[in-house]
Amino acid sequence: MLKLPVCASTTIVLARPHYPDNVGATARALKTMGITSLCLVKPGRLAMPDHERAFKMAVRSWDVLESALVVDDLASALQPFDYVFATTGRAGMKGVITPRDAAARAVELCRGGARIAVVLGNEKTGLSREELAFSHAVIRIPMAAPQPSINLAQATQIIAYEWFVAGLGARGDVPSDP
Repeated sequence: MLKLPVCASTTIVLARPHYPDNVGATARALKTMGITSLCLVKPGRLAMPDHERAFKMAVRSWDVLESALVVDDLASALQPFDYVFATTGRAGMKGVITPRDAAARAVELCRGGARIAVVLGNEKTGLSREELAFSHAVIRIPMAAPQPSINLAQATQIIAYEWFVAGLGARGDVPSDP
């Protein structure tokens, strides 16, 4: 099994998650790509890491759920980080980058010892403009359909995958076939 190279100092921050299923599925998505640090900012009453549905969806990633930090506000959550990426589903924003470009930037930042956060917003509303303002860079996942966004855990999986692959490339590793 490969461990996340280079960017082990990345934390995924879910701002105001609503569904426990997404919290659990996010934990699973992260662990499959070697990221084990999860922070929940003001989760809905059901979206707590100890919820039965979160546990069910986490499948062998319970350690990520159990160690998840729960905080009341985004500013507090982001205080320990040197660089913050935020995500958006909004089309037409200037200066947004793809998950792949963000991952390449993250590898360089991690090489310099930076602690990185990637913030994803609520399932229904995403991140507000005020929340996006905390970021150094904004990520948007390109989509073929006019669908404005994808599921929170799916978005996390795409970002975590790009981080993993960029880290492998930086280390000179090539993933082997199963």
